[in-house]
Amino acid sequence: MVKPLPRLRLQGFNNLTKALSFNIYDICYAVSEEQRSNYIEYIDDQYDADRLTQILTDVAEIIGANILNIARQDYDPQGASVTMLISEEPVLEKLGRDTITGAVVAHMDKSHITVHTYPETHPHNGIATFRADIDVATCGVISPLKALNYLIDSFESDIVVCDYRVRGFTRDVKGKKHFIDHKINSVQDYLAKHIRQKYEMFDVNVYQENMFHTKMHIKDFDLDTYLFDSHADDLSFKERQRIESLLRREIEELFHGRNLM
Repeated sequence: MVKPLPRLRLQGFNNLTKALSFNIYDICYAVSEEQRSNYIEYIDDQYDADRLTQILTDVAEIIGANILNIARQDYDPQGASVTMLISEEPVLEKLGRDTITGAVVAHMDKSHITVHTYPETHPHNGIATFRADIDVATCGVISPLKALNYLIDSFESDIVVCDYRVRGFTRDVKGKKHFIDHKINSVQDYLAKHIRQKYEMFDVNVYQENMFHTKMHIKDFDLDTYLFDSHADDLSFKERQRIESLLRREIEELFHGRNLM
């Protein structure tokens, strides 16, 4: 739960930009070419533009934002994108051209939510990965941290790389600049208990720059959960060892962001 400081008396609008960015990875092993093709089809069906739009719509509701515009696209051969412009204030329709009291409130807070997906498979080693890049950027008092747990739960990921940054400044009525309007020591402070129990987590935080970086990888390894359309019992002991070694290495490389020799 976001823990706000006492409400600042501001000179105008809260100009702070709070940006939450994710790289989310799901990893599996598809034995045959047919299974790899089926995996891509499965991911494209599970996370097509319609499903992603619903997830982002839920995010907007959770953080208390109003949707101004949605652009979405499914790609050929695979992947999808959704971009959503949002505002803190509600958008009202103009009452009429001749109505004296007619008004338009469309306070564009320079806020947005985006998601892009990247399913891929490797024809030689059987590894299949699904990556989703998600950005939630808000201005005003609404906070993207409120949607943190929902987004992690929505993608059931093996690895989550999360960046949270507060940029810019806002000014109070006395002219003092404020570079952050809430307390935070780590992104982990805002994670639900079931997520903290599920993942191993590491922080790299730069407090003086209001930058907070958390990497997470799933604790438990059950080979069956990584096999697409197959079961560990159907494989020989040697084959299970080989596949497990490939998967563990893939997880380590994605988590550290570099190839391991």
